[in-house]
Amino acid sequence: MIVRDYMTKHPVMIESGRSVVEAQAVMAETGVRHLPVIEEGKRLVGLVTQETLRIHPSRLSSLNVWEITRFLSEMTVKDAMVRGTDVVTIGPNATIEEAAQVMVDRKIGCLPVLEEGIVVGILTDIDMMAHLMELMSAQTPGVRTTVRMESGKAGELAKLVAAVAAQGWGIAALGGAVAPRDPSKWDAVIKLSGIPKEKVVAVLGSVKGQQIIDVREV
Repeated sequence: MIVRDYMTKHPVMIESGRSVVEAQAVMAETGVRHLPVIEEGKRLVGLVTQETLRIHPSRLSSLNVWEITRFLSEMTVKDAMVRGTDVVTIGPNATIEEAAQVMVDRKIGCLPVLEEGIVVGILTDIDMMAHLMELMSAQTPGVRTTVRMESGKAGELAKLVAAVAAQGWGIAALGGAVAPRDPSKWDAVIKLSGIPKEKVVAVLGSVKGQQIIDVREV
């Protein structure tokens, strides 16, 4: 699961000399929230977002309507962008989890993807959510079950998978994480398609030392 496989290729971009009015129009027309700012050769020099394009009312309070119009028409992307040295980026060969960690740590909604300084894509929070949906087969109907087990204990996940395999069932999705508020436990989320909920509960609920925390048809 590498960034280049999940990023938006050929993202919408804009040149630094364009006006902020044009940038706002591009965002509205294309439905994007982030625009890498480029110069010749698609080299990244900055980033504009919906947030950076917002102009604080105090900057306009003393102007009349004609002055405001002129002010906005003269303001360029370069005046509103996050400068290139301050833009957080990532390479196309980084892992998805590395990208997610950077976005969480820096509290940002996108990562321009660069190869030798050239913009080759962009990875956004929407791309990450779409990837999560794929991981959990969100668009495939089935029974989604959360099973709690001992964290770090060898063979626990194998027991769960073996119980499923013994029934001849296929697994649509499987993931997991340390249990909320209890690091001694691990929650496995497993999705099975085409199996009645009652049968899933009977089989997974019989795995020794494990407990069903949640089960639902999705």
